[in-house]
Amino acid sequence: MRTSEVAARARVNPQTLRYYERRGLLPEPERSASGYRAYGPQAVRLVRFIKRAQDLGFTLDDVESLLHLADGGPQSCDAARELATAKIRDLDARIADLRAMRSGLARLVQTCEQPRDRRECPILIEIGSAEEERP
Repeated sequence: MRTSEVAARARVNPQTLRYYERRGLLPEPERSASGYRAYGPQAVRLVRFIKRAQDLGFTLDDVESLLHLADGGPQSCDAARELATAKIRDLDARIADLRAMRSGLARLVQTCEQPRDRRECPILIEIGSAEEERP
């Protein structure tokens, strides 16, 4: 299969395939006599695996580990579970951070209820004061 066909079947941009090749996630395909990349049928499955892992929050470094684990046996399942559990902890921490940011913004938005002629914008004041606090 040519690059464009693999990209279309895997629902990615052709440059994504080249990037995955450079990263070592996708083996560099053989070339046809005319110089085109000639991917095997497993390329679409592999790209879909990579994209699905990314959709679940895994980084490309994580994906590389998962690809190595996908070739293994029962021990690989344990290692994949450890990676997934660590990713869940990371996501929980990020969600907590996002909730804290949302809460802070919601408090600032509530202060906007004062009449305009008796206040300055508290959102802009708060953001501006953060600059002074940085080292």
